[in-house]
Amino acid sequence: MSRLFFVVLKLLLMLLILGATLWGAGLLFFRLPGAMGVVAALGFGLAGLAGLIGLWTQEPRLPLGFAMLLVSLLGWWATLAPSHQRDWIPELAHLPVISRDGDVLTVSNQRDFRWRTEQDYDQRWETRRYDLAKITGTDVFLSYWTGEAIAHLLVSFTFSDQAPLTFSVEIRRQQGQDYSALAGFFRSYEMAYVAADERDIVALRTNARREDTRLYRINASPAQSRDLLLAYARDINDLAARPRWYNTLTTNCTTVVFHLVGQVAPAWKFSLPLDPRVLLSGYLAGYLQQIGALNQHVPLAELTRLARISDKARTLSPDDPDFSAKIREGVPAGGP
Repeated sequence: MSRLFFVVLKLLLMLLILGATLWGAGLLFFRLPGAMGVVAALGFGLAGLAGLIGLWTQEPRLPLGFAMLLVSLLGWWATLAPSHQRDWIPELAHLPVISRDGDVLTVSNQRDFRWRTEQDYDQRWETRRYDLAKITGTDVFLSYWTGEAIAHLLVSFTFSDQAPLTFSVEIRRQQGQDYSALAGFFRSYEMAYVAADERDIVALRTNARREDTRLYRINASPAQSRDLLLAYARDINDLAARPRWYNTLTTNCTTVVFHLVGQVAPAWKFSLPLDPRVLLSGYLAGYLQQIGALNQHVPLAELTRLARISDKARTLSPDDPDFSAKIREGVPAGGP
C-alpha cells in the first residue's frame, strides 16, 4: 500500500509540474518581448523537464530547483497590475462612467463612431441621458467571425423615447497590440466596457467587419431590464475606478454578463444554471431559450434564421435614425 501511495503521489506531482511548466512557459512567452520571451519560455520548459526527470530518478535538487524558479515566477506574476494609463487604440481610448439622478442615468464617454472600414471611421464620444422609467426591454446580439462555437456578445437596452443603449465587454488593446486568445490567460490585456449607440457597435460588426450578427429579443420585463441596467452601471463605475485584467476564460464578454445577470436573478425568481454554452458563446442562444429567456414558441433553428440581421443592416446607412428599429423588423419578440 505504501508503494502504491508513493507512485500515486509521484503521478500527482508530475501533473502539477507539467501544468506549472505550461503555465510558466506561456507567461514568459506572452509577457516578455520578442526573442527574450521565446528563450525564457524554452528555458523554463527545460527546467520543468529537469524537475520531472529528478522526480523519477530521485534527484531532489532538480524538482527543488524548478520549484524555486516557479516561486520566483509567481512573485513576478503577483506584481503585474492592470492600469488605465496606456496608449490605447482610439475606439477604446475612453471608459464609460454612469451617474444617476433619480430615474435619469447620465452616460459619459458613450461611443458613437461611424465606421466605413475598421481603419476608416469618424470618432465621436458623447454624453447621453436615459430615463429608467422609459426602458422597455433587453436584447442581445451574438456576432460570429470564425465558426459557430464562439461569438461576441452585446447586450442592448431599449427605450420608448430614444435609441437603445448597448454594452460590450472587450479587451482594451494598446496601439500596435494584436489579440491572442492564449495571451488572454496571462494578464496581457486589461478589460474594457464600451457603451455605444447600435449604429456604432452593431454596424461595426455587420458592415465594417462583415460578421454574421444575430439579434435575439430577451424575455425580460421593463423592471427586470432596469435591474440589469443598474447592475451594469455599478460594474462599469467600479471598472472605471479600479482597472482589472481581461481573462479569456473567466473575465470575458459572456462570463462578465453571466455574473451581472446572476446578481439580479434572485429578484427575478430566475434560474441561471452553469452550462458549457456560457463559455462556448456561439451556442448561447440555445442556452437562453432553454432557461426561458428567449421565445419558447419558435423553434431554435427558425429563431436563429430570423435573428440574422447582417444582410439587413448592410442595406442601411449607419446614420439612419431608424437603424435600430429596422434591424429588429421580423425578429420575434422575447415572449414566453
